[in-house]
Amino acid sequence: MSLDLASKLDTRIRIERKVVTHDTQYGTEQVNWTEFACIWAEVKDILPSKAERLADSIQIGRRPARIRTRYLPGLTAEMRVIIDSRIHQIISGPATLGRREAMEFMVEEHSSEGAAP
Repeated sequence: MSLDLASKLDTRIRIERKVVTHDTQYGTEQVNWTEFACIWAEVKDILPSKAERLADSIQIGRRPARIRTRYLPGLTAEMRVIIDSRIHQIISGPATLGRREAMEFMVEEHSSEGAAP
């Protein structure tokens, strides 16, 4: 990895993967998230940093960000990222940069709140 990228990895992130278990007695599925990796990353908000829209009287905010990390085998788009206790879904990537030197992917944090009457 180039020294330039290594110096920019200044944010600690946690990557989690989904684990689905089936309850044969009741015929239901239970979704749990387990830690896949806890690594240093470069996190950059995408401008505009916050976009909002109104859907059925619910204010929905999106905060997209670009994340670069060292190469991490096994990282997939079905995982999620926790940054400062905020949950982000991977929406694009991950793409391998260089010769397996780094990875880049896009995430998006969703928040919703009822619109004021």
